Amino acid sequence: MEFANVAEAQEFFKGDRFATTNGMVVDEIGEDYAVCSMDITENHLNANGTVMGGVYFTLADFAFAVSVNNVHKITVGMDSNITFLVPAKGTKLIATSQVIRTGKTTTFCEVRVKDALDRTCAVFTGTAFKL
Repeated sequence: MEFANVAEAQEFFKGDRFATTNGMVVDEIGEDYAVCSMDITENHLNANGTVMGGVYFTLADFAFAVSVNNVHKITVGMDSNITFLVPAKGTKLIATSQVIRTGKTTTFCEVRVKDALDRTCAVFTGTAFKL
């Protein structure tokens, strides 16, 4: 049950108001991956002036949701983990979700969140359940 194109995925995920209100967009989808991005604004920074961890997590979770719902609608997250590697540089974050394995009831993905300099800032893994 794949999305026919990026526009269809964008329309479906307009309903994800938390992600879209925070500037996250669907850029690309494929059979086993999704790419989502966002521009970093001052609203995304923590007290140290770097991107808050929840921003990386939300973008990664959004890309994860796009990729697993492209495999099977409707799919929901059941487990996730994120490791923060380096603070982002530049004004953009890009998350690429790759489906590693999909089975009868679950799908497992890895998401890499990169900054504008193409540095991996965080790595997220997630397992989703197909409803």
